[in-house]
Amino acid sequence: MQTVNIVLSGLGGQGILFMTKVLAQAALNKGLKTMGAETHGMAQRGGSVISHLRLGEVEGSLVRTGSAHFLLALEENEAYRNIPFLAKGGRLYANASPKSFARQEVKPYLDKMEIVYRAVPAEKIAAGLGTPMSSNLALLGFFSAFEKDLVTHKELRNAIDQVTPSRFKKINFKVFDAGFEMGTQ
Repeated sequence: MQTVNIVLSGLGGQGILFMTKVLAQAALNKGLKTMGAETHGMAQRGGSVISHLRLGEVEGSLVRTGSAHFLLALEENEAYRNIPFLAKGGRLYANASPKSFARQEVKPYLDKMEIVYRAVPAEKIAAGLGTPMSSNLALLGFFSAFEKDLVTHKELRNAIDQVTPSRFKKINFKVFDAGFEMGTQ
């Protein structure tokens, strides 16, 4: 398998590290080598959190600027801030309104770099299910509707089952599946 670089970004408390753990577990379950690193800003105070996940034969844990295949952003401004990580032809998934994402001033760059971008109101999905802190799983479910070659919906669901404490499994599956459904519409 070719190396796959993933950057996950958001704000402290949004569950970036949990989302990274799920993706890493799904990759490990497929027998892929995984390496990751987190860079925390003021995570405890709602500051930027960036997680790097590299799959395949890799030497280092950090994703270089211009080399990420995927960027998953749990906050719209963090999506814009981390676009430089994406390689030409990369894919961006953001927790944002599909109607207004991406901003007009950013679209020429995204088009020039052939970046595919998709947005889903992950926070609204999670809040609608009574668990506003689970927007990470809604975004991951949405991602799984499109990126079947990397990890399937079922593989991610199995990884969620492995890393989620039993008392949260039912709601985590519900939010994850709701995000997936948004992606299949």
